[in-house]
Amino acid sequence: MSFLVVIAILLIVGAAAAAILSSVRRRDTARATGTLARETVRRDSKRRKADAAEDAAPGLKGREIERAAVIARSGSSIVPATSTAPTIWVPPDPSTFGVSRRQFLNRSMVGLMGLSITTFAAAAFTAFLWPSGGGGFGGQIRVGKIPDIKADIEKNKGFLYKPEGRMWITEFPTSALPKARVAYAGLACLPGMEAGIVALYQKCVHLGCRVPNCSSSQWFECPCHGSQYNRVGEKKGGPAPRGLDRFPVAVAPDGSVTVDTASAKIIQGPAIGTNTSGQEAEGPHCVGGE
Repeated sequence: MSFLVVIAILLIVGAAAAAILSSVRRRDTARATGTLARETVRRDSKRRKADAAEDAAPGLKGREIERAAVIARSGSSIVPATSTAPTIWVPPDPSTFGVSRRQFLNRSMVGLMGLSITTFAAAAFTAFLWPSGGGGFGGQIRVGKIPDIKADIEKNKGFLYKPEGRMWITEFPTSALPKARVAYAGLACLPGMEAGIVALYQKCVHLGCRVPNCSSSQWFECPCHGSQYNRVGEKKGGPAPRGLDRFPVAVAPDGSVTVDTASAKIIQGPAIGTNTSGQEAEGPHCVGGE
């Protein structure tokens, strides 16, 4: 009920305000236009009566005499207008009208939005038709030949990092191959192991932190939650549920190595307890273990 009373009061106040504004506008209009004096009105009335009487009298009227005098002084005559056919009115084209500032801004915003959407759609369509053929993460990456890769691993103290593939490459010992053929049977990472290398995804399988190497222990040790992996990515400690994930490795007859980093090709890390290399920590840990 109180809500209705408030609405009624607001309506009354609004009506009163509108009436006041209308009255003020009428007064302003009256001040702007003004009124004629009584003497002026009286003279104007006499003048109109005289003109009417003159028009009613026979012969030339005063106006006609004045007009004839003007023509005589100018030495010209009035040429009667020729009759022409009426021109058919054609409504103007609305598109030729002037555009207001608001209309211009609105049309500009809509145009820019349409252009942005079109550009994005074209880029997505192009990317769909011509996907990346490789050379970066998500595609196939050529990392060199086996002898060169092993030399780079040794130069980097057992751990070679390839940022374009977000991966670590380490050497896989020949002595571990019998166990590897059992643990990794049928997996696309096995050809690389048989050639003497393994390509490991840099991401910790616990919560996804980037795992660095520890030069003293010669293991991978995650600084986030302490997960530890040996040099070939098999779990040694911490909360990780398995070993490091790895990428398929293809070795050409000439020894050239290609690593496939496509997400669909990532190989899940080995189960807890897998230890093909038998490598233990070779020095102090960089991150505290279990």
